[in-house]
Amino acid sequence: MTTRFKPSATVAAIIAHEGRFLLVEEHTPEGLRLNNPAGHLDEGESLVAACIRETLEETMYAFEPTHLVGVYMSRFQRPAQAGVVAQDVTYLRFAFCGHLGALVPERTLDTGILRTLWLSHDEIQASAKSHRSPMVLRCIQDYLNGQRYPLTMIHTDPSISDLHGVRP
Repeated sequence: MTTRFKPSATVAAIIAHEGRFLLVEEHTPEGLRLNNPAGHLDEGESLVAACIRETLEETMYAFEPTHLVGVYMSRFQRPAQAGVVAQDVTYLRFAFCGHLGALVPERTLDTGILRTLWLSHDEIQASAKSHRSPMVLRCIQDYLNGQRYPLTMIHTDPSISDLHGVRP
């Protein structure tokens, strides 16, 4: 029997303010890396809810997605290292832009997140070698090019939330 291909679904927030973008610096097996506030879709969660949750967890800021910037696929390969098996993961990323809300001071940054940074497009381009994924810059460039799609493009059937009795 052939194993079915299952990409890893992720979300990312593209947050701009006064010409700068909110990024996170995070610990990875490859060292410190820069990323958009991003993370994995959890079971029973809509894509929009996942983006709201991940942004809060990684930045301590509330976030309200208003548009889908794009859907992206990328492949990550990590060679086997001492005691660690090789990884080959395809990511399916849904990137959103929207309104940054208030800082939630009682929150703490998620495990692995060192700090948040506000960087200009030029600074982000110059730091491309330290990006977690090639999608970090691509999503920002698409945002700057005015790429926006209505959230109504995304439909989450109520059966998703029925898993945990929560509305998407």
